[in-house]
Amino acid sequence: MSASPSNSGRDTGSRLVYSTDGGRVAPPPIRAVGGRAPLPDDGVVRVLREKKGRGGKTVSLVVGLPPAAAERERVLKHLKTKLGTGGAADETGALVIQGDHRERIVAELTTLGFRAKAAGG
Repeated sequence: MSASPSNSGRDTGSRLVYSTDGGRVAPPPIRAVGGRAPLPDDGVVRVLREKKGRGGKTVSLVVGLPPAAAERERVLKHLKTKLGTGGAADETGALVIQGDHRERIVAELTTLGFRAKAAGG
């Protein structure tokens, strides 16, 4: 008995191994700031210190600012000028300031009218 040309010895009841169709695709996880658990949205601006993934360099993260991009850019420019350091706005909405300036950042944010506190280690 020979195999038919269309079957070529394969099992006709085979299962699909890989497909690019949707299926059970989970939405991307919510990225926590600094690899930590997501922070509460309670109106408090938190200033964290982070070293992971930055080649051993310490940065200060400012999270919990209002979502308006213009407001974040204004605060970023103010902090960079007052602290005399570099910084950037992260894609997650956090401000990344070079160096460990948590106490000074909290003081500056308080003078700008934000409820701010140092968080983390």
